[in-house]
Amino acid sequence: MRGVFPLEPALAGLLEQKDSSMSHHVFHDICLHVVWHTKNDQPLLNEDVQERVHQFVRRRCARTKGVFLHGIGGTETHVHLALAVEPFVGISDVIGDLKGASSREINRQKSFKALYWQRGFGVVSFGRKNLPFVLGYIANQKEHHAKGTTHVRLERAACEPIPNGKNKRGGRIGEDS
Repeated sequence: MRGVFPLEPALAGLLEQKDSSMSHHVFHDICLHVVWHTKNDQPLLNEDVQERVHQFVRRRCARTKGVFLHGIGGTETHVHLALAVEPFVGISDVIGDLKGASSREINRQKSFKALYWQRGFGVVSFGRKNLPFVLGYIANQKEHHAKGTTHVRLERAACEPIPNGKNKRGGRIGEDS
């Protein structure tokens, strides 16, 4: 899995250009973990589709004003992102665009409806000091799911109740319990 990635030189150049869009009179450090699922959690993100989705999301984020992608990963049923955003960014708008545009593009490339997303998404904020933890979590998604070491806060993609007692990892990001 290619998941979390070092910035490619072309993407790094785009980020430097975008960085000047916010006033120098505003301090912001908004880090977000985002997750969304395939329709009915169907395993639609095989290796080929997953790589296409990840590449598309990387390019789309690099071209979206105020959005900086730190990492992307996931499993056959869902996508995880670590983002930094500027204060003017509408989170729902960005995620809606990423989901809609990625499925349209993949379906265009495949010439059939190969990908469709479930309604909604999950988003939680985290401090920059937790970025390495979040990136590691995203990079090791398949392992976390195989071993049952997922974190409830980083997996929730809808307003669903947290299973009582089924997962001890519902605390703050970066905590083990």
